[in-house]
Amino acid sequence: MRIKDFLKIDTIEKMGGDFDQEVGGLCYDSRRVGPGRIFFAIPGEKADGHDFIAEAVRRGAAAVVFSREGDWPRAAAWVRVKDVRRTMGLWAAHFHGRPSEKLRLVGVTGTNGKTTVTYLVESVLGAAGWQPGVIGTINYRYAGQEIPSHHTTPESIDLQAMMSEMLRAGAEAVAIEVSSHALAQERVRGLDFDVGVFTNLSRDHLDYHRDMDEYFSAKSKLFTDYLKASTKPRKAAVIYGDDPCGSRLIEQLGSSGLEVWSYGEGKQWDVHPLKVERDVGGLRGTIQAREQRIEFHSPLIGAANLQNILGAVGIGRALGVDAGLIAQGIRRLKSVPGRLEKVANNRGLTILVDYAHSPDALEKVLGAVRPLTEGKLICVFGCGGDRDRGKRPLMGEIAARLSDLVVLTSDNPRSEEPLTILDEVAAGVKKTPLKMLARSELGFRAGGAQSGRGYILEPDRRKAIGIAIDAASAGDLVLIAGKGHEDYQILGANKIHLDDREVAREALARQASA
Repeated sequence: MRIKDFLKIDTIEKMGGDFDQEVGGLCYDSRRVGPGRIFFAIPGEKADGHDFIAEAVRRGAAAVVFSREGDWPRAAAWVRVKDVRRTMGLWAAHFHGRPSEKLRLVGVTGTNGKTTVTYLVESVLGAAGWQPGVIGTINYRYAGQEIPSHHTTPESIDLQAMMSEMLRAGAEAVAIEVSSHALAQERVRGLDFDVGVFTNLSRDHLDYHRDMDEYFSAKSKLFTDYLKASTKPRKAAVIYGDDPCGSRLIEQLGSSGLEVWSYGEGKQWDVHPLKVERDVGGLRGTIQAREQRIEFHSPLIGAANLQNILGAVGIGRALGVDAGLIAQGIRRLKSVPGRLEKVANNRGLTILVDYAHSPDALEKVLGAVRPLTEGKLICVFGCGGDRDRGKRPLMGEIAARLSDLVVLTSDNPRSEEPLTILDEVAAGVKKTPLKMLARSELGFRAGGAQSGRGYILEPDRRKAIGIAIDAASAGDLVLIAGKGHEDYQILGANKIHLDDREVAREALARQASA
C-alpha cells in the first residue's frame, strides 16, 4: 500500500512530495513515528500535533497530514486537508481493510446507560451464537481477552486497528460506546454501523461542549452523519423516546431512510413494558416489541436498568435476533461492574456501587432505589475537580431531596481543593430541609443516624464510605455513587489506588472484627 493509494479517499487542499512510498503504519503521536509511517497532526487535549511535525520528519515519517500551514520541514511528503481527524479516520479504515464492513456494528451514545447497554448487547449477541466484542468505558474485550480502557472511544487509528484484530480473532459483532467527544472529534469516521443507539441526554461534559444544544448536536451526529454514511445495506436507529431529545431525534430521522426502533415506558413506543415487577432481586415481566411479546427476567435492578433492557430488546430486534434468544441474553447478564453493583454482606444491608456522576444519573439511581429501601437511604458521593462546576449544587440538592443521610466526599479532586468542591455541592443541599450533622449524631453501630435525616462532610473518600456503612442498620440501603468501576482516585497530579467496592468490603470486615 502506497501513499498515493490514500489520496482519493478524502478531499485534499494541497500536497507535495513523493507519494510512491510504501506505507508501514499510521500514527498521531510523534514519538511513535518511524520510517514508512504517516503522521497526522491532530489537536490534542494538551498539545497540538502541528507543533511536532518537525520531530516526526526527523524520525523518518514518509508523510505528514496537517490542516494549517507552518514552517514545516519538507523532507517528507505532505498533505494539507481541512480536517485532519476526519482524514485520519478514513485513511485508518482503508489501511486496515475496513474491518467494520465485515462486522455487525452497534454504536451506543447518550449521557447515561451506554456501558450497561453494551454489556446487555454482548450477552444477547452471545445468546444468538455470534462471537461478540465490546469497546467501552470499562475495558475492550473480545475472544476471551480484556484490555484496560484508556478512553471510552479510542482514537480512530487505534479503533480501526482494534476492529481489525477483533475480526482476526473471530469476532462477528461489536458493540461500541460512542462518546460525544468521539463524535465531535471524528474518532468513529470510517466505521460502518449497522445500528445506532441513543439512550438519553442530560447535563454532562459542559466543560467541553459550550451548551446543551452543542452537546445534543454532537450526539446526533451518530445518526445524522455516521450511521447515514454507513455502507451497510440495512441500518437502524434505536432511540429512547421518553427523553425529550430522543423524541426530537425520532422526528428528525423520520425521512432519513433509516429503520427507527423507539423504546420507552410509554405505550406509544415500539418497545415498551406491559408489566414489570421490581425489587432488590432484580426485574421481571413482559415487554412488547412491536408484534412480539418477550417474557424477561434480569438480576439488574432499578428503573434505569429497565430502560437499558428495553434498549437492548430494540437492538436485538433491529439485528433480527429471535425474541427467545434476546430474553436468554438478558437473563444471563448477572451484573455490570460499577453499575448498581452489589457488595455482599451478612448485616442485612443493601450496598450498591454506581458510576452516577451527573445530576440526571444520580436522580435516576436514587429514584430507582428509594422504593426498594426498607429503612434509611444513605448516599455517598462527590463531584470531580476541574470539571463542570454548575452541576455541583444540582447534585447536592438531588441527593438531599432523595436520601435520608448524605455523606459528601471527594470524587477525583484533581487540582482543586476538595473542601472548595464540597462547599459548592453543599450549597445545593442547603436548599433542602436536610441539616448538617455532627459525627456524634450518627450513632455508629447503634441504629444509624439518631436525628433521622441529615448530611455530613468528609473529604477523605475512604473514611466517608466507612462512615456511611457504620451508620447503616439492617434494612438500610447505602449507595456509593460517582466512581463505579474505577479503581483509582486523582488527587492533584497523582493517581492513587482506590476502589469503592474494596473500601466497602474493608469497612464491613472492620465492623465484623470490632
